[in-house]
Amino acid sequence: MLFLSFLTPLPALAVNPDEVLSNPVLEQRARNLSAQLRCMVCQNQSIDDSNAELARDLRVLVRERLTNGDTDQQVIDYVVSRYGEFVLLKPRFSARTVILWATPVLLLVIGAIAIFVFIRTRPSGRAVAALTAEEQARIEELLKK
Repeated sequence: MLFLSFLTPLPALAVNPDEVLSNPVLEQRARNLSAQLRCMVCQNQSIDDSNAELARDLRVLVRERLTNGDTDQQVIDYVVSRYGEFVLLKPRFSARTVILWATPVLLLVIGAIAIFVFIRTRPSGRAVAALTAEEQARIEELLKK
């Protein structure tokens, strides 16, 4: 088990020792912010977990902004202004995200209504009444022409 535990990747090792801030409060803030930002190379990892060069650059940028006195929100806003909303692992609540999340539900409702209307308006499987002798004679007359 000990050998297998050495084979598992450790996300904490993604942060290089030269990146760690001497102030533990700022370092914790940096780690919290890094966990919220997406690695643009790996895409499903935070920059805190990623070993990509871009993730390292973003970790350094976050730490620089914090040491310059920026608040957490200012750091997030700065990174979003440079890389777009996609850099956030948890997107902000906005009109775009509401549309994004509401569209599948809306399509399900529209589909359910369409199925309901289709079932209600389709012809029933009842037997059709037989033609009268008069109608049959008229059809035969038309076919002979």
